[in-house]
Amino acid sequence: MVSQTTAQAPVDAPPSTSPPVYAPGELAALAARHELTVSGARPTLPVYVRQLWGRRHFITAFATAKLTAQYSQAKLGQIWQIMTPLLNATVYYFIFGVLMKTKHGVPDYVPFLVTGVFIWTFTSSSITVGTRAISGNIGLVRALHFPRASLPIALALQQLQQLLFSLGALVLILLVFGQYPQTAWLLAVPALALQAVFNTGISMVMARLAARTPDIAQLTPFILRTWMYASGVMWSVGTMLQGNQVPHLVKLALEVNPAAVFINLMRFALIDSFGSDQLPPHVWAIAAGWALVCGVGGFIYFWKAEESYGRG
Repeated sequence: MVSQTTAQAPVDAPPSTSPPVYAPGELAALAARHELTVSGARPTLPVYVRQLWGRRHFITAFATAKLTAQYSQAKLGQIWQIMTPLLNATVYYFIFGVLMKTKHGVPDYVPFLVTGVFIWTFTSSSITVGTRAISGNIGLVRALHFPRASLPIALALQQLQQLLFSLGALVLILLVFGQYPQTAWLLAVPALALQAVFNTGISMVMARLAARTPDIAQLTPFILRTWMYASGVMWSVGTMLQGNQVPHLVKLALEVNPAAVFINLMRFALIDSFGSDQLPPHVWAIAAGWALVCGVGGFIYFWKAEESYGRG
């Protein structure tokens, strides 16, 4: 019996599926050679500013859309932009002006109060919406790549648009109570511009804090209420401190309080009886300093956490 030995062809080994191993330096060089960058990495500050400028049309459109939709479900619609601060001013007038008699010693108390309420609302609303800038738009943040600072800036712009819309009611109240347009009213423009920069910076700070710690949004109303009472919205800081044994540092803190500074600048511009003697020394320098420190500082603070928004 003859046995045949069949030669079997060698079986080819399956190709290896393990990825090639690179040294750290080789991997970085490979990425640089093919112009690859880390996904979601924070750009440099100049690049970030250019990206924001490139999204300027989105920022303005987003702010306008938010403003239009804010009261879309209410029957009175956009009228609430005017009614809300007016109703607040009415309540404050009866509580503080009538019951607590803070209107005594304050000439033109109604224009004084209404101006304070409108300007304070501008700051407080900007801070409140800032706490929801990331969490309230988390779907947009996770779906699209864009500079995240666009959101708090757009929301602060929305509050500026709302203030400008409601200034008509403020002007009407001033006219009813004998405050007529003068050259000094032009000072309201730089005052509002400085306040808008300040508000935007604080809004970006709150946006970063609330993105990391959502409970900040629950604490913010209590902080704002305390800040409002210390800002002379319903009462005159100078009148209340006259003759009182208040420590100098406390008095100084009340005078340079940024909310009080911007409120009093608007009162100085719009109300005849509110003279320069009721303003702290170098008030315009103080206002510009707050705008510069908070505007630039808030922007840089927000930018430093750019790659962390919407993650986790």
